[in-house]
Amino acid sequence: MTQEVIAIQDTATVAQAIALMQYHKVRSLIVEHPEGQTAYGIITERDIVYQVLAVGKNPHEIGIQKLVREPCITAHPDLTVEELAQLLAESGIQRAPVIDEQQLLGIVSVTDLVMKTDGKHNYQANWLAQQIDNALKHARIICGDPQTQISKECSVAWDVVEAFEDQAALNGAI
Repeated sequence: MTQEVIAIQDTATVAQAIALMQYHKVRSLIVEHPEGQTAYGIITERDIVYQVLAVGKNPHEIGIQKLVREPCITAHPDLTVEELAQLLAESGIQRAPVIDEQQLLGIVSVTDLVMKTDGKHNYQANWLAQQIDNALKHARIICGDPQTQISKECSVAWDVVEAFEDQAALNGAI
């Protein structure tokens, strides 16, 4: 799991979420709710692209609470790699916050699972892990300049990473 999680308040706009994602170079944000509410939500770049940008909505006028997936599927820190992989595959999601006793500990993604396998899995898992690793390195090189807006090449590079992650999840290779 990745312990450094970037969170945003549920009162933020989509434009603020985009800026935060770009600044921290992340593809999702954990949505925190006001005091007294214990559930977490999640917003991803796909949510923003599909529900705002693709339909011509203004990100400055849309609140993230309109897009947030909640209650979001969460993982417990005691789950095994196989159990986590099953949870992600069965729910069709790419990432889930890791929560223990209502406390956010981190976030786990299909990339985390593939990159941290112990080599005891089959050849296909190792091949996919290498492909994802290569795609991640390529995407980070292309998208590495924090002053640069997300370019078409950067977007395509991350699409390649997602395609390999999807393939790994569908094939149960993680």
